[in-house]
Amino acid sequence: MKFGWINAFGAAIVILMLMPNIVYAIKNKDEENLCTNKLMNLVEQIGRYGCIVLMWLPLLVWEFGFASVTQMLIYTAENGVLIAAYLLIFALYFKKKTARRAITLAVIPACIFLLSGIFLRHWLLVGFAVLFAVGHIYVTIKNAEKRLK
Repeated sequence: MKFGWINAFGAAIVILMLMPNIVYAIKNKDEENLCTNKLMNLVEQIGRYGCIVLMWLPLLVWEFGFASVTQMLIYTAENGVLIAAYLLIFALYFKKKTARRAITLAVIPACIFLLSGIFLRHWLLVGFAVLFAVGHIYVTIKNAEKRLK
């Protein structure tokens, strides 16, 4: 299976991940980032926006798709399970904020981006996913240490 210029499934994944984040941002308008490491904050944002765009847009990919039907099925299943877990953990986090839930909410999207890049053979996405994972997990841990003692 190959995609054209846009991966609609990847776009849907991004939208599903953004929805609880938007709700959270609206409910917690005054919450600020407590991580003071400017480099890691920058790495997180570069990784985040790179992943958001590259999940649905195949920049610098000659053949955007799967090597086999099996890979497509695994990609679909793993993303489905990870998105369901992400939404469930977010619902639990809305009820009670814990450091463990916050870190889990940082790890799951990093896994989604990284595994999507690998299965789609989208190496630029893999690179941005690594940046996002390192930055987002670091920033989340620092925020959790300061906010959720």
